[in-house]
Amino acid sequence: VVRRRLLQQYEQQHFVSCLAGFYSCRWKRYQRERTEPGKCCCSLRECMFFPLLVAAFCLSLVFLYTWGEGKNDYNSFDWYNYGNLGYWFLWSLVILIVAAVLFAYISLLLVLAMCLLAEGQRLYLHWSHKIGTFLVLGFSIACLFALSILWRDHRKTVRLSFQVTAPYLHIGAIAIMVFLAWPVSFHAIRADKKVTQVIIVGPYLAMLLFLFLIPLGMYSPCIREMGTLGPKPALIGHRGAPMLAPENTEMSFLKTIEHGGDGLETDVAISYDGVPFLMHDDTLRRTTNIAEVYPNDTGKAASFFSWDALQKLNAGTWFLKNKPFVGMGSLSKADQKQAMNQSIYTLSSFLRLADSHNKLVIFDLYRPPEKHPYRNLWLRKVLDVILKEAKIKRHLVLWLHNSVRSFVQSVAPGFQHTMGRKAPIEDLLKHNIVKLNLVYTDMSSEDIRKYAAANITTNFYVVNEPWLYSLAWCSGAHSVTTNAVHLLKDLSQPLFLMTPQQYSIMWILTDLTSAFLITLIFVL
Repeated sequence: VVRRRLLQQYEQQHFVSCLAGFYSCRWKRYQRERTEPGKCCCSLRECMFFPLLVAAFCLSLVFLYTWGEGKNDYNSFDWYNYGNLGYWFLWSLVILIVAAVLFAYISLLLVLAMCLLAEGQRLYLHWSHKIGTFLVLGFSIACLFALSILWRDHRKTVRLSFQVTAPYLHIGAIAIMVFLAWPVSFHAIRADKKVTQVIIVGPYLAMLLFLFLIPLGMYSPCIREMGTLGPKPALIGHRGAPMLAPENTEMSFLKTIEHGGDGLETDVAISYDGVPFLMHDDTLRRTTNIAEVYPNDTGKAASFFSWDALQKLNAGTWFLKNKPFVGMGSLSKADQKQAMNQSIYTLSSFLRLADSHNKLVIFDLYRPPEKHPYRNLWLRKVLDVILKEAKIKRHLVLWLHNSVRSFVQSVAPGFQHTMGRKAPIEDLLKHNIVKLNLVYTDMSSEDIRKYAAANITTNFYVVNEPWLYSLAWCSGAHSVTTNAVHLLKDLSQPLFLMTPQQYSIMWILTDLTSAFLITLIFVL
């Protein structure tokens, strides 16, 4: 050690000192060691661990992107956990924060490693960072595995996201390759054998060529000629405006109307004495104060309560307490007071409200459970409310329920009959279907065009994120059901919209600039 100290040149190397200090916890110069020309950049143990560091970075990046793009369904994820745990918490936001922190940590380690390699330093990752790397790797693998088992449709969401983010991910990948040119060129030049140089540079150039040409196979409906974009999809409030008010309440639907929504979506159940009312869940536990009013009946099906009993419940205080959506803004004092006074809403009142504001309505109908007095009369009861009690204009009703559709068409001509799944056009026309109500993961611009050619429009649910709404717009969707009418209404054009010429210029400039920088790095 003493001899090394004597032989070293002690010029100032603050940059390398910081790199080695953060990466290896070796802050003193005599603790560091440069890589000799032709020698490996690190010991055998470090060579074996470095791929784990790279794998942790890649997997954490994949999970962060996957979870970040899944923000559209965070509420569904939190609702799922509520059903299993019995209490409400924004687990989705916690996972996002943890994933972001772990990715930032592992990215910093990888950047430090690349910089050390570019400076010709031998790598030595401190044991604490090795433990951290294993934690990031385990967390990412566990989360990706859990997603693949519990939330399989999430993969479809990620595939859809590529249709709008791929051009920008391409630029990011090229930028990483430019950064990697620094250590690759350094070690290729210092290699003492041609074979070693080929092993170092060959895979790098192959990957670079692949990234240069990958735009040839990209497809995005948001890359289109000027003037070919269709009209903005109509917005249907999912249970009203549940980010601004308690879901399925009068306040929620009024907020949708206030922010310019084109339609209202809800869920209809039947009380024990035959009154259709609005409720999504099987029980009243999540969206009312039943634990305070009827503490012994929290697990009882909502349909087994009489309307008089339902009227005694508050349907708004839970909203202020739980704040069920990530990114919810603060309510004004007037809105807080209004929310606290919300009660369970009847189907009749809902239809009258929609009719008075000329808004479309679409609803899921829930058949009462066994031993319910209206189990076999529920559809007729609902039709009586629509036709005789509320008397809503029939063209405003998007009739979704598929059973006894022929009977409904005979007693209530004028409804816009809607199918909840894809089907051959011939079958849809045979049953007078004019609209499809599909989950957004079934979105396909080709299918949308095919159905539109037969005068069958498409509605996708539940679309909350601007990027997903932009994709629906570019794909030609007629409408979307959303929790975020107040956010999407202000979107003047789709995000990521560009012409093929603009994308070609962006692609060519990116490739030329990166090629120039990489060449410059290798030459210098």
